[in-house]
Amino acid sequence: MEIDGYNAIIQFDPGIDMFRGEFIGLNGGADFYARDVAGLRKEGAVSLRVFLEMCEEDGVEPRRRYSGRFNLRMPPGLHASVAAAAAAEGKRLNQWIAGTLDASLP
Repeated sequence: MEIDGYNAIIQFDPGIDMFRGEFIGLNGGADFYARDVAGLRKEGAVSLRVFLEMCEEDGVEPRRRYSGRFNLRMPPGLHASVAAAAAAEGKRLNQWIAGTLDASLP
């Protein structure tokens, strides 16, 4: 779900019989609960507004910054197969992985 340009993941919490939304990519936590989509949008907007106000008061950038680097661990056999696939396409391993990840996104 997207609210005011910020993305949230929505899951059902059977313990409370409600949907739980959690904004992702933030420098802190901002979650919200509701029983339906309209409620999620309303409560999400409130939660986001409070979070952004707190960030402004504290002088904190609300969005998490990503360096573009992460470590990936995989079995040696998979590593060999991925390296071979990258070489077959004339790409460096990093290029091939980044392209494959990008292509898998909606």
